[in-house]
Amino acid sequence: MNQLLQLLLNVMLILAISNCAIAKDICQIQDFGSLPDGTSAKLYTLTNKNGMNIQVTNYGGIIVRLYAPDKNNAFSDVVLGYERVEDYIKSSPYFGAIAGRYANRIGNGEFSLDGKNYKLAKNNNGHHLHGGLIGFDKVIWEMKPVNTFKGAALKVHYLSKDGEEGYPGNLDITVTYTLTNKNEVMVDYKATTDKITVCNLTQHSYFNLKSQGNGDILNHQLMLNADSFTPVDAGLITTGQILPVKGTPMAFTIPTAIGARINEDYQQLKYGRGYDHNWVLNKKHPKELSLAASVYEPNTGRYMEVWTTEPAIQFYCGNFLDGSNVGKEGKVYNFRNGFCLETQHYPDSPNKTQFPSVILKPGEKYIHKTVFKFKTK
Repeated sequence: MNQLLQLLLNVMLILAISNCAIAKDICQIQDFGSLPDGTSAKLYTLTNKNGMNIQVTNYGGIIVRLYAPDKNNAFSDVVLGYERVEDYIKSSPYFGAIAGRYANRIGNGEFSLDGKNYKLAKNNNGHHLHGGLIGFDKVIWEMKPVNTFKGAALKVHYLSKDGEEGYPGNLDITVTYTLTNKNEVMVDYKATTDKITVCNLTQHSYFNLKSQGNGDILNHQLMLNADSFTPVDAGLITTGQILPVKGTPMAFTIPTAIGARINEDYQQLKYGRGYDHNWVLNKKHPKELSLAASVYEPNTGRYMEVWTTEPAIQFYCGNFLDGSNVGKEGKVYNFRNGFCLETQHYPDSPNKTQFPSVILKPGEKYIHKTVFKFKTK
């Protein structure tokens, strides 16, 4: 028995040493600039056996670069972003960031929970957006490279303290980015709280499958696995309704060019200056990992699928990009030069009791998984 125990301990030690060595080999760390208070930002690079790589900074948990192959196996960066952290601090429409504590909008910047009213920052036309003035996209996260059976990974941790941006409870969050050898980017979210709160996290990358800064995304063929969506008012706050997409420009149940109907005379498109809406995903079972969306870019042959356990997805096509953001390689990001597919709960759910609950209580775990799968056609 003692010999068996010693053998097991030796195996565990070898695996631990191997894991550390592999993690060190597959994760490069470099400087990424400094915050105004002198805090150093770092950039972490993960690479898989196919040559695909992803770069993530500890500022905002931001995906800075994502190199994916095209049909000729030529790699290009397919996400919008900046060369250094100072540019993210100066001006960023949430490029590549972890959004929270509540991703998307909360109407009038307030909600009631357990008999108490909470007031939040009104940082978007009188409403609350993506966690407030200093959301999760604007804080330093703890980063830990690890190796997993599925590929190189980064564990990204942050403790959002009770009262931060007006939210109750100490929310302890770990997001794990894994780059698999199947050219998948897996994003796993876990969170716990010591006080009843609300939690809705997402990843806010802007994609352009032609490559970042290489024109608009209107020819991308989009499929959304959703028969319905949640309409908005003029302030882009959900009305509380759930409407069918059939017969409207909101129908993407079969692959359709993003720009095919974007300029139609349809009130929802006028409110959003295009697509900036939440689609209710078709699911056989709640919280199952299922296909939410796919996007195909015909010139490069790049094809991306989005799988998620979340009940909804926000599709946004860069309607507020206006050329004022000069990104990587000096590329100017103009109108509709990128799109977002933000897996999430419905917007303004704390004020819409008919929507799936976003309440997190002590003793419970917030768990959410999204996978971006890259292929070619």
